[in-house]
Order: sequence, then C-alpha cells, then structure tokens
Amino acid sequence: MTQIVSIHSYRGGTGKSNLTANLAVSMALLGKRVCIVDTDIQSPGINILFGLDDTKISKTLNDYLWGRTDVKSTAYDVSQVLKESSAKQPEKSGSIYLIPSSMKSEDIARVLSDGYDVELLQEGFYELGDLLDLDYLFIDTHPGINEETLLAVGISNTLVLILRPDQQDYLGTAVVLEVAENLEVPKMVLVVNKVLPEFDLNALRQKVEETYQKTVAGILPLSNDMMRLESQGIFCLRYPDHQLTQEFNKIISHIKV
Repeated sequence: MTQIVSIHSYRGGTGKSNLTANLAVSMALLGKRVCIVDTDIQSPGINILFGLDDTKISKTLNDYLWGRTDVKSTAYDVSQVLKESSAKQPEKSGSIYLIPSSMKSEDIARVLSDGYDVELLQEGFYELGDLLDLDYLFIDTHPGINEETLLAVGISNTLVLILRPDQQDYLGTAVVLEVAENLEVPKMVLVVNKVLPEFDLNALRQKVEETYQKTVAGILPLSNDMMRLESQGIFCLRYPDHQLTQEFNKIISHIKV
C-alpha cells in the first residue's frame, strides 16, 4: 500500500519544496519507489531541482486536472539523479518520479481564476500509487489553508509540517496542527528549518515539542552550502555527508513504515 506523505507549511518561504525533494530522494536512495507531486500549482517550481525545465516537460498536473490527459502521462522518471550520489546504495535500486505543475503564466492565471477539480486530484493520487507501484507518494503542498491543502493533508498517512523559528510561523503552525487533528491524520511530525547557528538546538527542540506536543523529527540549520546550490540540484546528492543530509535521514526514519 502506498504511503502518502504531505510536506506542508503555514507560510511560504520555509524551504518546503527543497525539503520535499531531499526527503523523497533520500527515501529512493533506500531502494524505495517514490513519486513527488507538485500541488503548489499557484507557485510551482520543484521540477527545477531535478533539472526538468519547460523544454523537457510536455504534460503537467494542470493537464490532468483540466481533463487533457491521464495522470500517468504527467509522471516523469527522474531516477537518473540518484546516480549523482556517492553514498552507498542498496542492491535494489530505488526509483523516483515527479509530476510537475505548469510554470506558464497563463496556466497559473487560470488556476487562480478558475480553480480545478479537487476530487479529481485525490483520484489521481490513488491511481498513481497503483500504476507506478509506489512505496511512497510525497505531496509538495501549497502553503496555508485552502481546499487542496485540506485534501492532501486529509488523505495523508504522515504530515511533515515545516516551520522556521519565527513568531508568525509558530502561530500559523498551531492552526495547521489543529486542522490536521480534526482530519485525524495518523502521524504528524515537525521540522524546524533555517535555524541560525547561535541557537541552542536542544532548547529549541524542547520548546517546539512542548508547545505543540508533537515530535520534532529534524532541525535544519541555515546553510550557506544550501544557498550556494541555488536550487541547481538535490542537496543530499551533492553533499551526502553534510549535517543537513544527516538531518534529512533522521526525518526519513520518522516517515518509514
């Protein structure tokens, strides 16, 4: 049975897409069959991390949601990125697929004005699990609370909620957790991102866990190496021994079943 994992944040700019990409790739490096769906249709772009630009994309999630194609035709096999890693990999090689959303301005404008069939999106998630024989389906959500976010969170086996050590993020995260609890999401974990080096990480973990009564699966320091990469690749593949990559693997240990 495919495990559905939603990566979500209350506000934009938390590093959600980078986290999604790195967690999905880290899982594939363990030999799992993984797919990422970019449901941040209003501000897409996770495909850039995989070197998948407009010249290589013929069908997107938008085409499926607007009835132009079947969902499998929007899935791109990007497993070649796994060969970039110098980390030891299992004998059984994993696979990773990506379903991008359109970055064309006219398509984004149409989504903003007309929306799309959210129930069809849910059908597509379940269909993908069967068609691609997936172990894990990672959903890169749109920040905040809206209809498609509620759907993604509501059907998830695991919700990974990412926040920065910022007062606005703290307040917004409480709202999202309350919604997720009402939707009876089986597992919820927190990830604190962009933490300055002078922070006491143990104290921060204790504060966040006591505030929300949820496990902090990872604390990600603000990284110059991540900023230098400029979304031109997957961090955990370029830096397999980095502290950030170690944290990604810790988060994965909370997701694995």
